[in-house]
Amino acid sequence: MTGALPSGRWLRRVGGLAYSGRTMCLAVPGKILSVAGDDPLMRSARVSFGGVVKEVSLAYTPEAKVDDYVIVHVGFALNVLDEAEAGRVFEYLEQMGELEELGTPTGQASAAGWANS
Repeated sequence: MTGALPSGRWLRRVGGLAYSGRTMCLAVPGKILSVAGDDPLMRSARVSFGGVVKEVSLAYTPEAKVDDYVIVHVGFALNVLDEAEAGRVFEYLEQMGELEELGTPTGQASAAGWANS
């Protein structure tokens, strides 16, 4: 659903997600490939986002381990989620047209398919 705001900017709502204007900060799911460090505040992980691998802080998710899916925003894993929930987020991102910007073609909106591509 899309609608105009009083400011003239538009609002788009897909599922439970909404944003206005032309840009939005996303927290994106990724799959943990490896974990480094013993200090809970200094732990980091290599996380795959559709084949793009980034170094992510695990300071907020000390329970995160290899093969877990985490929601990542500005380099920090904010939450651990299961594969089904990650898949739902990928589907929302695909509906919003955001997957291409994140580096994956549309039609691959499954957690396993996207994280391992």
